[in-house]
Amino acid sequence: MNDDSGRTTATRNWRRDARCRDEDPDTLFVQGARQRDVREVCKACPVRTECLAHALDNRIRFGVWGGMTERERRALLKRRPDVVSWAALLEAARRAALRPQQPTAPASAPAPRRRASSGEQGPPAGGSGPRGANDRRVG
Repeated sequence: MNDDSGRTTATRNWRRDARCRDEDPDTLFVQGARQRDVREVCKACPVRTECLAHALDNRIRFGVWGGMTERERRALLKRRPDVVSWAALLEAARRAALRPQQPTAPASAPAPRRRASSGEQGPPAGGSGPRGANDRRVG
């Protein structure tokens, strides 16, 4: 469902479900090492991804958002300047993580190596593969 701004209702209302909604904002907008402690509030939050996407998409500089400190968000934005929509990227990653894993086909065992019989030629002398003793790399 869309509102007049084009955003989905789920996106617009993520704050209602945030675990920190009743917290004193002064406890969430702390500086320095205290931010690591504040991240604990985010660990079990059901809208952590939406919160983080909001902070990244809007380049919010202060506070802990989606379990990331100011420094962590700055580093992420610097590493990924190509991302146009963090909301879309994080939602796609979440969907991929929740998608049932397809069982992979068992890897076939490598064919057993045959020993060269007396009439067959083995590998060239001085090497274990197609290169001989005189084909050494320089460098």
